[in-house]
Amino acid sequence: MEKHIENFLNKVSLVFIAIATITLLYLSLQTPQTCIPPNTPATKPHLKFPSSTCDPSLNHPYMDPTKKRLKLWSSKSWLSQVSSFTTFFQSLNLLNNETKVLCVSAGAGHEVMALNNMGVSDVTGVEIVDSLPLVKRADPNNLPFFDGVFDLAFSAHLEEALFPLRFAGEMERTVRNGGVCVVVVEECGGVEVDAIVGLFRKSTFVGAENVTLIGMRMTRIIMRVGVSSSSS
Repeated sequence: MEKHIENFLNKVSLVFIAIATITLLYLSLQTPQTCIPPNTPATKPHLKFPSSTCDPSLNHPYMDPTKKRLKLWSSKSWLSQVSSFTTFFQSLNLLNNETKVLCVSAGAGHEVMALNNMGVSDVTGVEIVDSLPLVKRADPNNLPFFDGVFDLAFSAHLEEALFPLRFAGEMERTVRNGGVCVVVVEECGGVEVDAIVGLFRKSTFVGAENVTLIGMRMTRIIMRVGVSSSSS
């Protein structure tokens, strides 16, 4: 009896193996629906299959990087932010066409473009991820510049720095004696301003003022690089 059941099960297994083999062979000979040429009449027009890499509709024309940048730079949002930075820099009364400026953590480069539009030709923007041609890749905690090569260093992202003391120290290091470091932070005063000024250990406090930048209320803090006579 057991031998009879074993033979029966063996026969069933062979039948299933044969069916599976025929099914796989059939499927291997079929053309994927998404690879059928677009001019071929659809057998099931009411069905929409997921696209694959062989779908001609996915072959979008490659956008030239230059055209992509120009499209970004002409957008309303971009122009609005550049305009805001332009107004901000004009209010500093610290810049001229010959000023060498460093923008640290410059993002996509709004501030760099604003300075260029003002006629400041020597502007260097750096960020962890580059955004050429406005912003180059560099670590703000280890800037690849010699000491004292800039007249002014600016950043709107000191608050986001992982190592704020190092961040501020690198800004100071790259600015010449008598030059300035300018930062903007979330609107604050008193103790908060003192804490930020304290990060710039080789500079003297010039002033702080509440401003509006890119639609946000912020505090502008200016430090002049160079050890004060009282601390020497």
